[in-house]
Amino acid sequence: MAPTTGDLQLTSPGAGEHSDDLEDVRLLDSYDTHYIHHDETKRIQVRITGMTCAACSNSVETALRSVDGVTHASVALLQNKADVIFNPSLVKDDDIKNAIEDAGFEAEILRESGPADRGGGAAVVGQFTIGGMTCAACVNSVEGILKRLNGVKIAVVALATSLGEVEYDPNVISKDDIVAAIEDAGFEGSFVQSNGQGQVVLGVGGVYSLGDAKVLEGMLSGLKGVRQFRFDPVLNELDVVYDLEVISSRSLVDGIHLGSNGKFRLHVRNPYARMASKDGSETSNMFRLFSFSLFLSIPLFFIGVICPHIPLVYSLLLWRCGPFLMGDWLKWALASVIQFVIGKRFYIAAGRALRNGSTNMDVLVALGTTASYVYSVCALLYGALTGFWSPTYFETSAMLITFVLFGKYLECLAKGKTSDAIKKLVELTPATAILVVKDKGGKTVEEREIDSLLVQPGDTLKVLPGTKIPADGIVTWGSSYVNESMVTGESTPLSKEVNASVIGGTINLHGALHIQATKVGSDTILSQIISLVETAQMSKAPIQKFADYVASIFVPTVVILSLLTLLCWYIAGALGVYPEKWLPENGNHFVFALMFSISVVVIACPCALGLATPTAVMVATGVGANNGVLIKGGDSLERAQMVKYVIFDKTGTLTQGKSKVTAAKVFTGMDRGEFLTLVASAEASSEHPLGKAILQYARHFHFFDESSPTCGTKNGAEEFKTGWLYDVSDFSALPGRGIQCFIDGKRILVGNRKLLEENGIEISTEVENFVVELEESAKTGILVAYDDVLTGALGIADPLKREAAVVIDGLRKMGVIPVMVTGDNWRTARAVAKEVGIEDVRAEVMPAGKAEVVRSFQKDGSMVAMVGDGINDSPALAAADVGMAIGAGTDVAIEAANYVLMRDNLEDVITAIDLSKKTFFRIRLNYVFAMAYNVVAIPVAAGVFFPSLRIQLPPWVAGACMAMSSVSVVCSSLLLRRYKKPKLTTILEIVVK
Repeated sequence: MAPTTGDLQLTSPGAGEHSDDLEDVRLLDSYDTHYIHHDETKRIQVRITGMTCAACSNSVETALRSVDGVTHASVALLQNKADVIFNPSLVKDDDIKNAIEDAGFEAEILRESGPADRGGGAAVVGQFTIGGMTCAACVNSVEGILKRLNGVKIAVVALATSLGEVEYDPNVISKDDIVAAIEDAGFEGSFVQSNGQGQVVLGVGGVYSLGDAKVLEGMLSGLKGVRQFRFDPVLNELDVVYDLEVISSRSLVDGIHLGSNGKFRLHVRNPYARMASKDGSETSNMFRLFSFSLFLSIPLFFIGVICPHIPLVYSLLLWRCGPFLMGDWLKWALASVIQFVIGKRFYIAAGRALRNGSTNMDVLVALGTTASYVYSVCALLYGALTGFWSPTYFETSAMLITFVLFGKYLECLAKGKTSDAIKKLVELTPATAILVVKDKGGKTVEEREIDSLLVQPGDTLKVLPGTKIPADGIVTWGSSYVNESMVTGESTPLSKEVNASVIGGTINLHGALHIQATKVGSDTILSQIISLVETAQMSKAPIQKFADYVASIFVPTVVILSLLTLLCWYIAGALGVYPEKWLPENGNHFVFALMFSISVVVIACPCALGLATPTAVMVATGVGANNGVLIKGGDSLERAQMVKYVIFDKTGTLTQGKSKVTAAKVFTGMDRGEFLTLVASAEASSEHPLGKAILQYARHFHFFDESSPTCGTKNGAEEFKTGWLYDVSDFSALPGRGIQCFIDGKRILVGNRKLLEENGIEISTEVENFVVELEESAKTGILVAYDDVLTGALGIADPLKREAAVVIDGLRKMGVIPVMVTGDNWRTARAVAKEVGIEDVRAEVMPAGKAEVVRSFQKDGSMVAMVGDGINDSPALAAADVGMAIGAGTDVAIEAANYVLMRDNLEDVITAIDLSKKTFFRIRLNYVFAMAYNVVAIPVAAGVFFPSLRIQLPPWVAGACMAMSSVSVVCSSLLLRRYKKPKLTTILEIVVK
């Protein structure tokens, strides 16, 4: 079929006789699957179009969870997205999409930010040609060589086809390494293709005609590795699928740009920007529908209410035109356009829901408006045939649709407001980057501007003063100050020299820098923050799950209640229970009962119920992100507002984590310098902060060098190991005790009392008194034994954070009990706890024991929060009801935590708890707004008070009340945007003069 600009979808001719995705030759399919490694789960997000209420999201969740292989599915109504975790060996992405579409909704798989040039460490199956094999022995030889390669998981070779399939980790070994191994074995090897599939959406400029589209087609067909593409001429978007192992996204863009001599201008479409554009289109479309409906409803209202009081106009409306009056024709025509053109979306959504055996808001709207419209049409036809004219209610159905569309428009506006935090974070990423190309000698040969989403790991980028840093990386040249406040919350610009790390999205203030990109795309810190905020906004608090359940059964209950209302009033009228004067002019008992029934259907729509929690959670996560507090989910918010205990790790959490030697004493005749050299040599191989502090102190003693060594870096370690340090052998770290190694064949022990006691080394009274004195002054005492003789001791202090004591006092004033846990000795622990004002202390706790401490406080059902920063805190962070990783922490700590406190400031602990409490107060208030209209108005709509008070709720007023319930909930949630961090002076009731 000839390609068109509407839908170009091609298969790369470069595949030759071997089809894409290795469909024809699947050697690994015959391999014993027990030995094939698969990632246990995969996570994707899907954009869903067509959901209108909580019942719709429940239908989609049910459909997804029924798919074999799906382990988790959560659907967010407000974001129109689903978060799905599944086993990729049992279900594919398209199966997820099909399940949603089968449920009656439109679905689109969302990709990560930027082109997918790497699958996040996932294994790739590559296909290779192997020439020169003549027998089974050759096959076994090649397979054996391939299987022994580091990074290769499976290798299968077929003699008949001279093909081999290899499953390998592209982050460990490349396709070229595999080809080289085949050739080193004496065979001919070449790469064919892989199942590593990348996809990128590009904005294209320069395509103005079908001829341009054909030129683009020819260029893409000539690029090796391009599998298929689709060009949308309306959006000018090019969706390209390509082989990750053959071509990169940047090579693809460069190839098209150069091949067209610059005619076609391509740039990567940011997925978040595309989603924001779609949300904006949805809001515009809803406003357009509402405006048209309002524009047509006003004449209807004018005809029914105003015109009867204007004789001239009313006489024209009473002019008979055929079987009906002119006014009836006009009302019928206007109502028909509103009902079936503007209101078509309600019929489509209602039909979709009913086909899937569920009910939602659209069913109620369609039912109420159709009943009013159909009755009005029947009343007109009956009047034309019999001459008995009953009142019509065309304006009722029109006004109902208008008010419902108004409510949906406000919901769309709320989505935009509540997702402002993500938009601001996305805007931090610069559009372009300056790529620096260097020759082998390190000399710059070219500088060119590229799309920042095309930056690859290892690229050297130039960052000019005043511009944003395009990716996470390491400074390789230059020095400057960088403002990282937009990511970390720290307002003070940080100095950046060579080897310093930088964060993408932050602003370079002064000098020019060259950086080497280390993390790009979805791996950057900024992308991970966006992902955390987005995941949190999609998560459901337990209270919301209950509300969704109520909404799912609410609609059928309302339908039944509406029918009962209709029957009760109609039967009561037929039996003469109420007088005829209650009936409307020219009305009957059925019409009278029908109006009550329609009011019940409309007023009871559960829209607001489904908005109560997600709108508040979305605003809260955005507010938290703006204040440096990243919240991982609505369930975290719910638990945090009930926290009774907050357990703090000591080192790096309550303290600054910057250990410094404050005392050193030798108890033998050894020279002080010799003693420090021995200890420094032993600690040079240690990664512990105390070891680095000792190393720095010894260096300063010998060389009077005030500068801090580059601790933790290879260069820093090498500097310490050359010249003045002794050679060390048999080094071993002993967790919870210290280290041991050998120098000149003699054992040296550096650690606490327990280490020396276990090795039979006696601690004299003099040494014990010295260490006790250190510990009682909140310092850590380190003992040193050389050749099984206690030689000396050092005192190491880790200063407390300046806000620690005030925050602890503030938590206590909030009704939260602070606890400290540490692996340090009891004396030091008590001294630190006394300084900050903590009464409950747990000391000499091993890393694994911290989780047990957390569980001990949970035994009575109390909510426990754990605040930590290191890998050793991760078990406790995971065990706690609320885990808080402070100061960005380590990757492992962040993974285990529920809250990530981006700043290294304990005040954010109070902010996290306070924000959680304010959010759940707002959620409870939202449910009051959501349910108040229903609880109060349903009896009124059903006519419960009509016999005694003559109070009646017309259907169009019921529609207005329904819209107002959604407006009230959304406005209530948006008030959270005015949240201000609590001032410690207020919490502590300190009067500032």
